[in-house]
Amino acid sequence: MTVRVQTEDFDVGGELARLRSGNPKIGAIASFVGLVRDVADGQAVSEMTLEHYPGMTRKALEEIVAEAAGRWDIYDTLVIHRVGGLGPTDQIVLVAVASAHRGDAFSACEFIMDYLKTRAPFWKKEQTAAGARWVEARESDAHAAQRWGGR
Repeated sequence: MTVRVQTEDFDVGGELARLRSGNPKIGAIASFVGLVRDVADGQAVSEMTLEHYPGMTRKALEEIVAEAAGRWDIYDTLVIHRVGGLGPTDQIVLVAVASAHRGDAFSACEFIMDYLKTRAPFWKKEQTAAGARWVEARESDAHAAQRWGGR
């Protein structure tokens, strides 16, 4: 189970190859890649800055991954989340889950992403023509996380 918080970009193909490397029991890998959009709430976005508390953020992500491992039969997970300044089309996050079967991989991947959006301490600031603004938590993200129950 790997969690990385970094400023550098990542190679999705290379990361997925490493995740599955050497384990012939893996029958499925489900993954999600989040990207910076060039528009939010009807306004053009020229840059997004992601801030975090390093120790707290890593711990929160590790707890989310551990909870997923307790709920589904998975072999391995990878979460990479970028911080710092990012522009439209830049990759923000990669969540990948390896399992014997697709159902566990899909469910665990979706769970990790839903909980990451609501429980990991990241703060996003968007730069628009009207100036910088902090991104508010979305009610739709909270609803997505609630369907998993738990804490």
